Formats: sequence, structure tokens, C-alpha cells
Amino acid sequence: MEMKSEEDVLDELKSANLFIPPEITITPVSSFIPYDASSSNFSKQQTTAPVKRPSSAERSKYGQLLAIIEEIGKDIRPSYTGSKSSSERLKRGIMNARVLVRECLSEVERSARQ
Repeated sequence: MEMKSEEDVLDELKSANLFIPPEITITPVSSFIPYDASSSNFSKQQTTAPVKRPSSAERSKYGQLLAIIEEIGKDIRPSYTGSKSSSERLKRGIMNARVLVRECLSEVERSARQ
């Protein structure tokens, strides 16, 4: 899977009417693995130890947003296949992401004024 450049990601966000200030760097999520139902590894259990993630109270707004975007990515393809639960999770994730984007922008504006 080819990784997009930061400029490509910013262009996509701008075309989606989302503005990310230049002070914020976009870090690609290298651990994202696209869903592939035809893969023989799909049904195998995870062999690596789970990563301990900080609770949402310990994480920054931007970190929370990245986590939600990662979760949204897992529900996109199943929602195309008609999974109602995935569609509902996707809707909730998008709503949560919109709120966090607004909070991140206000946080950046506050820090820019200081």
C-alpha cells in the first residue's frame, strides 16, 4: 500500500472543507492494515501483544482524533457490504471526529494567540 505524502493528505482535507493549520503535522498511521476478507490471515488470532494505549483523558485531543480516525477506517468496508452495526459505528465515529476537529482547531487558535 502506497503512503500518501503530507501535501496530498492536506489537499484532500482542504477539498473536504477541513482545514488543518500548518503548525499541526500529520503523521501517517503506519500500523493501519486494510481489511481484506479474502486474506487467509483474516481468521487467525493476533499473535502480538496488545499495545497499551493511554485512556482518552490522558491523550491529547489530536491523539483522540487520530484514534477515532483509525477506528473509522476499520468500519468503512464492512459498512459497504451492508453491515448495519458497522454503519452505525461509522456514523458515531464521524460525529465524534467532527467534534474533535472543532476542539483541535480552537485549541490551535488559542495557542496561536498566546
